[in-house]
Amino acid sequence: MNEIDNDSFQKSHKNVTIIDVARASGVSYSTVSRVLNGYEFVKEDTRQRVLEAAEKLGYVANLQARSLAGGHSNIIGVLVPGLDNSYIGEIIRGVDEELARANYDLMLYTTHRQRGHEQRYVNTIANGLTDGLLLVVPEVPTDYLKALSEKSFPHVLIDQSNVRDSSSMVDSTNWQGAYDATRYLIELGHRRIGFITGMMELSSAGERLDGYRAALTDHSIPFLPELVAPGDFWQRSGHKSGLQLLDLPAPPTAIFASNDLMAFGLMEAIRERNLSVPEDISIVGFDDIPQSSIVYPPLTTVRQPLDQMGRVAARLLLEQIENPDRPPRRVTLATQLIIRESCAALKERG
Repeated sequence: MNEIDNDSFQKSHKNVTIIDVARASGVSYSTVSRVLNGYEFVKEDTRQRVLEAAEKLGYVANLQARSLAGGHSNIIGVLVPGLDNSYIGEIIRGVDEELARANYDLMLYTTHRQRGHEQRYVNTIANGLTDGLLLVVPEVPTDYLKALSEKSFPHVLIDQSNVRDSSSMVDSTNWQGAYDATRYLIELGHRRIGFITGMMELSSAGERLDGYRAALTDHSIPFLPELVAPGDFWQRSGHKSGLQLLDLPAPPTAIFASNDLMAFGLMEAIRERNLSVPEDISIVGFDDIPQSSIVYPPLTTVRQPLDQMGRVAARLLLEQIENPDRPPRRVTLATQLIIRESCAALKERG
């Protein structure tokens, strides 16, 4: 009887996932990830509840069995700056669904946008239970990426590039997307087109600025530095830089923000100046996060295939794990201009 019960127990527990532990303990799967990885900033009662649920479900035992049996834990680490951004959520959704198909679990780590913490987290992940690492963080020191490559730890960068070309990566056509968005505004008759940059340490931000500038040049419109305002991909900077552009002696008639979050901040700035979108000023964003279609007016934006980027990155990482000698690959996915209601032709202004 005991043999039958043990066999039944193993069959019923062999597919336990982090989601099951989260559901049983009544917390988010990110909290479960932090607890199981020994992350320090977790309430003690929460930690105990998660550990008890994991033990009851057999989750921890399964991880140990996986490592001992095949040399793999079937866990992938994902390093992100935070969870308060739909851009991150869409990427993680794609990663999670792809990993689930391959019977891998996801271990989530957040740096809480604290610069300098990425290297510490990467070190923790690479020396822990994970088989590989996906990085969606703003910055990881080049020397650390070099170290990851030299010790052949599988990893993939998402929406960023490594100038050494020593890492596999997934990104999108940032330059082309920005070019298309700027050209669309030009076709609507706009000539004074403002631009809010992203975090310029990132390759994607530079590519979007270059695409904007190229579209102006190709249409014989001078590039004016005063129409370019600094941003960091967060909503607050869109608001601040929006006010800066709107308060110019000759403000732009249209503004292109380097991502949707900054475009939302820009919308707030426009309302504060008692102006309307698109009657007084046209705006375009970048990313096409879910909120873009439900703000008022719905935002014209450049769609990045965020879910697909997560899926492709997960597949690249699993390929590395199965074939460690495979050279790094870069996959660039196409962007698409999504036209909604936040832009109007210049001639329609009163």
